[in-house]
Amino acid sequence: MVSVETLTGAQLQNLDALERDTFRYFWDLSNPVNGLVPDSTKQGAPSSIAATGFGLACLPVAAERGWVSRRDAAGRARAVLRTFRHGPGGDRDAIGHRGFFYHFLDMRTARRHRRCEVSTVDTTFLLAGGLTTAAYLDGDDETESEVRELADQLYREADWRWAMAGGDAVCHGWKPEAGFLRYHWRGYNEALLLYALALGSPTHPLQASAYDAWVSTYRWTRLYGIEFLYGSSLFMHQLSHVWIDFRGIQDAFMREKGIDYFENSRRAALVQQRYAVRNPRAFEGYGEHVWGISASDGPGPAVRRVGGRERRFWDYRARGVPWGPDDGTLTPWAVVASLPFEPRLVVRTLHEIDSRYPDMRSELGYRCSFNPTFSDTATAGNSSAETGKKGWISSGYYGLDQGPVVLMIENFRSGMIWELMRGCRYLKEGLQRAGFRGGWLETEERRLSAPGSRGSRS
Repeated sequence: MVSVETLTGAQLQNLDALERDTFRYFWDLSNPVNGLVPDSTKQGAPSSIAATGFGLACLPVAAERGWVSRRDAAGRARAVLRTFRHGPGGDRDAIGHRGFFYHFLDMRTARRHRRCEVSTVDTTFLLAGGLTTAAYLDGDDETESEVRELADQLYREADWRWAMAGGDAVCHGWKPEAGFLRYHWRGYNEALLLYALALGSPTHPLQASAYDAWVSTYRWTRLYGIEFLYGSSLFMHQLSHVWIDFRGIQDAFMREKGIDYFENSRRAALVQQRYAVRNPRAFEGYGEHVWGISASDGPGPAVRRVGGRERRFWDYRARGVPWGPDDGTLTPWAVVASLPFEPRLVVRTLHEIDSRYPDMRSELGYRCSFNPTFSDTATAGNSSAETGKKGWISSGYYGLDQGPVVLMIENFRSGMIWELMRGCRYLKEGLQRAGFRGGWLETEERRLSAPGSRGSRS
């Protein structure tokens, strides 16, 4: 395993600059009054509650690194949490329902954007961000105390049992006009964090059977000589890992396979690299150190003939391997978010991307995505795009992309977010109820039960 100490000074400086620049998205573009973070840099974009949650989690990093003062970080966190705890104008229904919140909100009024759904997984990221700031801001002053109280109240109010919609797994969401959405969270994906927090709730906890129902639809597979728990898009293997240190802890499924979820994510990154090397659809640019397919913006919608072959390109879509969708669009943010799993490969890939596509970097870090196949021989279907001889480059950014860049760089450098969340009793209890054992979970239990310790029952 590559450690921070084995990187060169230039590599460390590059990561430091990328982490700091990317954080600016959350600090510079959010509404300082209500703390809401925009979904993207597109004109008129609403706030994304998931991006707002990632922004909350980034505040401790910024304060610890000295990018903002601790006082300012606490003030911003309080503004966000007050918005969700009290609702715009005291109207809780305008912002959410039953402890969950609408996926998108108006940046100014904090009210529901159009007819979007109450989202369970996006609420999960918001609550996780609040718990992260609460763990970090442990001071006695009025602001930090209020942040802890608000984050705890918000977490306790989420009615996870209601969110099951009478089924055996948590539903994706709900709309006041039509009720629950038809899909539930099953199979391996970013909802691992959702189930951990839902199982750990002191007020509306799920039964362990809900986690069992989710795991029952896992898909273990073998691709390019690598066995792993399948997820087509990289974000599925990353977003829960922002908050949970899965090294050395296993549920029943992973105990049977003899690995942990951290190792599984490492294998997922290697599968992506091997897919890029094989490049079965013959896209431009793919290779050993140019890979990374995930949810991202794209140059479409468009159909173009490139190199004598008709190609279909999409706009924003959750792309994946090996069965697609894949239209030649690559996502540097998803490469960065694999840094803790495969540091040497990620650092080498970032160097290659920087060398071959220098326009990918700007004052806010990496742009969302690029597509070397979509060249200037065709007109882009996406208005927020730049095309040239080296292909298409998104001119925009998404908050859901920016958050994992900051937080996974920090987890690689210091383990900060993992360490903060190890101390979150709700998350720890949720993992244990899901059947996780070993590693830091047992080490922490032994420490708390030792004679003379704060957690000792003797």
